[in-house]
Amino acid sequence: MSTNNQLTIKSIFKHFIATLTGKEQNFTTGSIRKAVFMLSIPMIFEMLGESIFALVDIFYVSRVSVNAVATVGLTESVLTLVYAIAIGLCMGAAAIVSRRTGEKDQEGAKQAAVQVIFLGVSISILISVIGILFPREILGFMGGEADLIEEGYGYTQILLGGNITVMLLFLINAIFRGAGNASIAMWTLILSNGLNIILDPIFIFGFGPIPAFGVEGAAIATTTGRGVAVIAQLFVLFRGNSYIKIGFKDLVFRTKVMLNLIKVSLGGIFQFFIGTSSWVILMMIMATFGSDVLAGYTIAIRIMMFTLMPAWGMSNAAATLVGQNLGAKKPERAEQSVWKTGKYAAIFMGTVSVIYLIFAETFLSWFTKNPIVIENGAVCLQIIAAGYLAYAYGMVVIQSFNGSGDTYTPTLINFICFWLFQLPFAYLMAVVLDYGPIGVFWAITLAEILIAIIGIWFFRKGKWKTMKV
Repeated sequence: MSTNNQLTIKSIFKHFIATLTGKEQNFTTGSIRKAVFMLSIPMIFEMLGESIFALVDIFYVSRVSVNAVATVGLTESVLTLVYAIAIGLCMGAAAIVSRRTGEKDQEGAKQAAVQVIFLGVSISILISVIGILFPREILGFMGGEADLIEEGYGYTQILLGGNITVMLLFLINAIFRGAGNASIAMWTLILSNGLNIILDPIFIFGFGPIPAFGVEGAAIATTTGRGVAVIAQLFVLFRGNSYIKIGFKDLVFRTKVMLNLIKVSLGGIFQFFIGTSSWVILMMIMATFGSDVLAGYTIAIRIMMFTLMPAWGMSNAAATLVGQNLGAKKPERAEQSVWKTGKYAAIFMGTVSVIYLIFAETFLSWFTKNPIVIENGAVCLQIIAAGYLAYAYGMVVIQSFNGSGDTYTPTLINFICFWLFQLPFAYLMAVVLDYGPIGVFWAITLAEILIAIIGIWFFRKGKWKTMKV
């Protein structure tokens, strides 16, 4: 091996170790490729961990019953509305924190972090009350059959009741990412998902003195794992050596900072509300085709998320790079970062799409032996994978808008592509023209392709470079 190759491998390994230890925080100078690498790697590991948990979770739940799998699908569709709020706040937090980091305003970054935690806790309490009091009504509204509701309402009650663990896990990790320290976010999610994977079979099937809770056990495991991870996050924020370190004296309500956070976050919340509400309605359409079809769809989406999450990690890296470089008055460097990240994401997603197109049925058969579930899940996976190249650029560009603080352009794009196109097209194809589930699958793929096309067009116009946050 040549000396140059040895140096390259040694350099890559050195950067890789740095990404895992959180030594790098400011990415406004130096190699863009290195910056993308050092931010993306921990985010990819973080998202892969989340994806692995999702697969393991559905693997165990599928051993309980088809209704259990369908319950998970319906509940998570509702929970995505919580995610919409959490991710919208994450966008605001990450945009402001990364901008303050680029400006070298550490105190401003700290103040934004405190306000986002205050806001997240307040919202999650309200959602908990609704989830604890009305789990049966929620599943019934989603189209769940009577036996499904009776078997699965406890799962819904626990997950929505304990949504504060989801909210804080997302928000505090967004703070870490905005500061450029993606490795802390990665390690907390590894802790959360590792505990989930260990606890899932224990609570679902029982172990020693612990009874078998069935599908409820999956919710107990998930909430416990996330809760422990949140405690670890708070420890790092208050007692660790992170870039943003909070003291009890900092726990003060700051009206100006809070209003700015809400202003930036509102676009993100509505942006994801549009997407997630569309997802909920698609799930309601799928529920009309029966539990077997719904279970196949749920499993396919879990498998799909395994590869969407790493691309989402890369897009989060692009958002951080955009925020920090705009803060450092380097808009051209911010734009270069987006195109390079998009290229890497497209290479990855394009490779995966080929694998899914060939082996879809094999992957579904790992989770169930029900032929109807396998058939519908495989078709879903193949049709959605056909649009993976567009997904890659679409996710990166949309997150780049959010990283700049422009959450309104992606909101407009989502409104056009999801509400004006995806939902009417899905209903027309699946119900009116009687194509069934395939109509829904094509609506998902075509909407995501449309998002990529419109997103790139807006991005090239360059208005995002002048955003103030």
